[in-house]
Amino acid sequence: MFDNKLSRRNFLQQTGVWAAAAAAGSLPKVAHAAREKELNIYCWEGYNSDDVLDPFRREFDAKVRAEGLTSDPDAVNRLRAGETKVWDLINVNNPWAREMMYPEGLIRPISRERFEPMMNKMMPQFHAPYEWAMDKDKKELLGMTQRFGPFSFVVNTDKISRGMAEDQGFKLFLDPAMKGKYGMLTYDNWNIYHMCITADIHPFKKHTKEEIAKFGEVAKTIFNGAKNLTDDLVAMNLALINGEIDAYYTGGTYTASPARFDGAKNVRGITPNSGPMDGKGGIVWIELTSVVNNPDPSPLADEFLAYVQRPDVSKKVAFAEGTYNAVTQMGDKDVLASFSKEELDAIQWDSLEQEMANSVDYDINPDYAEMYELYSAAKREREG
Repeated sequence: MFDNKLSRRNFLQQTGVWAAAAAAGSLPKVAHAAREKELNIYCWEGYNSDDVLDPFRREFDAKVRAEGLTSDPDAVNRLRAGETKVWDLINVNNPWAREMMYPEGLIRPISRERFEPMMNKMMPQFHAPYEWAMDKDKKELLGMTQRFGPFSFVVNTDKISRGMAEDQGFKLFLDPAMKGKYGMLTYDNWNIYHMCITADIHPFKKHTKEEIAKFGEVAKTIFNGAKNLTDDLVAMNLALINGEIDAYYTGGTYTASPARFDGAKNVRGITPNSGPMDGKGGIVWIELTSVVNNPDPSPLADEFLAYVQRPDVSKKVAFAEGTYNAVTQMGDKDVLASFSKEELDAIQWDSLEQEMANSVDYDINPDYAEMYELYSAAKREREG
């Protein structure tokens, strides 16, 4: 029914023997010529699907290895620790390329001449020059966008109407009547961002001591009010469908889509109508795939970036096994036409424009470390 091994926003474990050897530095050195037919990809799940990779392997007669990453910060830290020598492509969420990886020399620019025409076939908001795909000087192109989606919380619309959920936003979970009626999907970084919003705090700005203290109180309230905690989106969707809970805290199109595709149309990702982020109440993540600044680069890195822009491959990326998402290439009529009515419904295409308008882009929380300590203490208190 669902693939519970695929949970992109939690700490999944998809590291193979080869990846462990790479991290340990025990892979044999290869001659430069061997890299002409070799490609190593570090990515969120989907790009490592054989449905995506096998046609590329055949077309380019290539040896392609892909490892599913566990979190954006961890992925960046692995490049910092020397794994620029291992990877050719890295696929993470939008702020990391511009804010950290490119300034630190971990990724290299790609050809604007080659790739910007592809960008201009995307949905209009992702056309060149797209802010998150450019360096801070707006001169260099740092990667290509593909999957994206709003991510706030999920409800059973038979129990809580979409309209009420959108109007109340995250305050829904502070209502005493909701205690014991919602689950908590423990995707730590997202929980922290959403707890900021619940506390009427902008997650992506510098915070005062009072705001951090307020965050800590909200973290305790949310943990203590949750009926169940899990990092398994499959289990959470089943709890929602079975009536064990009416909603779950942290989720969206990404987590709701498998249940919706299986016919549970009452499972719906919600984006609040308003909130503390310049009036907006939701967050949207946008993936960016960049070329790693590998000292022994593979020429296939740029070829793969172009390959996944193709209409048929874009559709495969959108509906890779496990979860389903919109892709920026849906601005191309040929890509959009490849989605069935049921597939569009699974990814909530009907409300995507509205949800995007009510969201800010995923970004970096400058006080994440301090908030994480408070979050972890609240979690331990709940579990203890």
